[in-house]
Amino acid sequence: MTTTGEVHRAAAGGPWWWERRRSALFDGGLGVVSAAECAVEGVSFAHKAGLPAAVGIVFGVLAGATLVLRRRWPIAVVLVSVAITPAQMGVLLTIVGLYSLAASEMPRRIIGALAAMSFAGTLIVAVVRAQQDAAHGVDAFQVGSWFIPFIAITTALGLTAPPLLLGMYVGARRRLMESLQERNDSLERELLLLAERAEERAEWARGEERTRIAREMHDVVAHRVSLMVVHAAALQAVARKDPEKAVKNAALVGDMGRQALTELREMLGVLRAGEAVPERERGRAVPLEAVGVAAAAAASRAEEEAENGPCLAEVEELVGQSRAAGMVVEMTVEGDVRVYAATVEQTAYRVVQEALTNVHKHAAGAKTYVRLAHRGAEIAMQVENESPPVAAGASVGLPSGGNGLIGMKERVAGLGGVFVSGPTDAGGFRVSAVLPAG
Repeated sequence: MTTTGEVHRAAAGGPWWWERRRSALFDGGLGVVSAAECAVEGVSFAHKAGLPAAVGIVFGVLAGATLVLRRRWPIAVVLVSVAITPAQMGVLLTIVGLYSLAASEMPRRIIGALAAMSFAGTLIVAVVRAQQDAAHGVDAFQVGSWFIPFIAITTALGLTAPPLLLGMYVGARRRLMESLQERNDSLERELLLLAERAEERAEWARGEERTRIAREMHDVVAHRVSLMVVHAAALQAVARKDPEKAVKNAALVGDMGRQALTELREMLGVLRAGEAVPERERGRAVPLEAVGVAAAAAASRAEEEAENGPCLAEVEELVGQSRAAGMVVEMTVEGDVRVYAATVEQTAYRVVQEALTNVHKHAAGAKTYVRLAHRGAEIAMQVENESPPVAAGASVGLPSGGNGLIGMKERVAGLGGVFVSGPTDAGGFRVSAVLPAG
């Protein structure tokens, strides 16, 4: 047997099977009232049965006190009420017992069977009592044959139907509220999971943004500063022998420094514009809508930066800067030149730029070949240098962080391209990349 709502108790706040102390006090009060009622009715029952009054009182108290079990064993309470119905006892026990049974989690067939038993017992007792009352009052007034069944059925329905219907309504309402609460808890768990996933995606997006900015900073600083160091070394070497060439190299160093500063300012401007969360708001929970808006804004900034960044048309100027620094560079272009997506052109430019920077660092003085090939569905680029005559790169003190090739590979792979790099059989080094045109 199950108690009313027993499976849904969150915690045992009251004694025994009651979930709250208030419920225990309420059921205890009902039990006292029911026991008192049955004790009073037990005196009349004992008198009619020819038993001592004390026996009827004790029997009534024990039968009425079972009402305190209505939450734990509602079936037992109803069975006791049915059992004492012939003794014309336990009206409160019957009413409350039927209500508790109907509001419980019992199967409907059990509730219907017990309700039918209670109705039948009440109907029989009502018929017998109505006949007795009619027999005692026959001299006072005459009644029709329909009066006794009418009174009996009305009494039986009045004692069984209202508590049964009310209990079924309360039980259905409670189950509905519990299902809504469970659904609410489920939705809260889903929202929490979505928030965690959104935070993970936001963290991943921030990591990707940091990596992209790091690549851009590396390309700008490494290439420009490398050329500046090369020119500064040449300036130092020819300052006294060839003043005109020294002036020219100094002008180149100034131009490259200004270009590097301009590109750095643009990147820092993007970073400042990307500060979407104020300092005082950091550490607070971010709504899912804010995460989506921030991700869209980051993607928009990346696309805008790609559109405003370098393009393939500037590769010739890039090669010219390396030639001005003393590098022997041959550039060839194959296929029909056309315009590509901004991200594709910027990636191709950065690959050539970083490859030339590596030549300045590690193979100063080596002859270099730059090849661009415009094909139907892709664009290919290759930068290859011969074996350097001397280790001139070490003499100008150019540091290397070892991230240039990694950055190029990440850029190309991010667009679905292919990147290959490695030494050649002749002792040089080759960097090759193929990017899809779309």
